[in-house]
Amino acid sequence: MSLVLDRTAPTDAPILDVLAERWSTRVFDAETPIDEEALRSALEAARWTPTGMNHQPWRMILARRGGEAHAKVVSALMGFNQAWAPAAGALLVVLAENETAEGDARPWALYDAGQAAAHFTVQAHAEGLATHQMGGFVADDLRAAFDIDPRFTPVTVIAVGALGDIDAAEEGLRQRELAPRERRTVAESLLVDA
Repeated sequence: MSLVLDRTAPTDAPILDVLAERWSTRVFDAETPIDEEALRSALEAARWTPTGMNHQPWRMILARRGGEAHAKVVSALMGFNQAWAPAAGALLVVLAENETAEGDARPWALYDAGQAAAHFTVQAHAEGLATHQMGGFVADDLRAAFDIDPRFTPVTVIAVGALGDIDAAEEGLRQRELAPRERRTVAESLLVDA
């Protein structure tokens, strides 16, 4: 299943459709409840993310729109994110477990948590959900709101839900949503290509 709006990336080499079609929106339908079955599938994809030594050093906070947890996550968002993200059906906070309860370091935790977030977003897209990962949040506010143990680091907040009507969005936001998708070339990303 794909989103109604075609935002397929103009790739230089063939990639899987689900990867080329996945994009990050800031326009969510504030009335449509989260599709629980699709959400469950996206969480399951995150669960099966590759992980060093099967440590699975990620945890998540799932906050559905309208609930107290959702309001807490929204209050930790910064700037423009507070304007559009509350409309998402849910906000998912992804945390990295940087050390065990016994104090043993987990040096790959941020990497593994990032992979879990990526798997979540790709599966969510495949299930017809829209997503947007955010770095604009105050980690200490999330820690305080949810009494998060210091060994966990909030990595990202993911807005997830039904795509809203982009044509009805405020003009500046609408233009951002419809702007051409761009990325630097693969060659520009490779520091060494020997």
